[in-house]
Amino acid sequence: MPEVTTLGILVADVLARPVDHWPERGKLERVDQMALHIGGCAANTGIDLARLGIDTAVIGKVGADGFGDFVAHALEQSGVDASAVRRDEHIGTSATMVMVHGDGERTFIHYCGANAALRPEDVDMELVGRSRILHIAGAFLMPGFDGAPAAQVLKAARDLGVTTSLDTCWDATGQWMSLIEPMLHHVDYFIPSLEEAKQLTGRDDPRDVARVLRDFGIGTVSLKMGSAGAYSIGPEGEVTVPIFRVEPVDATGAGDAFAAGFLAGVVKGWDLERATRLANATGALCVTGLGATTGLRSWDDTLAFIETAEVVR
Repeated sequence: MPEVTTLGILVADVLARPVDHWPERGKLERVDQMALHIGGCAANTGIDLARLGIDTAVIGKVGADGFGDFVAHALEQSGVDASAVRRDEHIGTSATMVMVHGDGERTFIHYCGANAALRPEDVDMELVGRSRILHIAGAFLMPGFDGAPAAQVLKAARDLGVTTSLDTCWDATGQWMSLIEPMLHHVDYFIPSLEEAKQLTGRDDPRDVARVLRDFGIGTVSLKMGSAGAYSIGPEGEVTVPIFRVEPVDATGAGDAFAAGFLAGVVKGWDLERATRLANATGALCVTGLGATTGLRSWDDTLAFIETAEVVR
C-alpha cells in the first residue's frame, strides 16, 4: 500500500550545462554536460520520496513515444509504482529543455504535451484510496485538470479518508487564485513557493500569505522561501527554519525535493519544525547534483546530513 501517491506532471528533461551564452541564430554553442533526466513535479517528488524509503506511487499521463518509455522506465527503476501512469496515443510526452547556467540558475523551454490531456477519469481512485496521502504536484501546468476537475479528485480522496497535499508551479497564464481556489477547500497540506503564494494572495509577508491561505480551510501551509529558508504554520504553531549550506550545481527540482522531505516527515509523524527541517535538507541536497533527483540521498544519509551540515542563519 503506498504511503504517498503523487499525481501530476511527468516530463522528460533534456539538461545542458553550463549555458551562459545563447548561440547566435544558426550558430552552435558547446556545453560541458548534456543529459536526459526524468522530471515533472509528480515524478520528482515521487522519486525523492522513494529515495527516502517512503512507499510511493505516481499517477500521470505520458505519450506513446520514446520520451514516454523513458519516463515510465525511470520511475520503475527508482522504485516507484508507475502502474497508474496512462499512455496517450494522440499526444506526445511533455518535455523540457533545461539550460543550466554556471551559477546553477536555469532557463526553460517547455512542451506541455500529455500533461495537458490529464483528466479526472485518468486517475486510479482505487490506488488513491489505498494511499495515506495524495499529493497533487504541478498545479497550473495541467490545463485540463487544474481548478474544478482537480478539486473533484481532492474531494473524492478526502471522502475516502486520504490526507491531501498540493504544490504549485508558476502560473504563466496569470489566472492564479481564480483557477486554483476550488482546490484549496480540499487541501490538508499546501507547499508552494513564497513567490507563487504571493501571487495567489496579493500579500508579501509570509505570515500574512499563510493566514490568507489557511482561511480556505487548509490545515498546514509550508512556504519555500529560497535563501530565507522555509516558513510553516499549522494547528500546532508556526516555525521559520533556515537553509543548509551546500555548493549548488543545479537547482532543478529543489522545490519538489522540499515537498518530498516535508511529506516524508508527515508520514513519519514528525512535528512541524522537524518536518520543515527535513524538507530544507532534501531541497539542499537536490541542488548538489545535475538533474531534479540525482542529488537526493537515502533516509539515513539525509539524517546524517542534517546532523553535520552547516546552517545558514
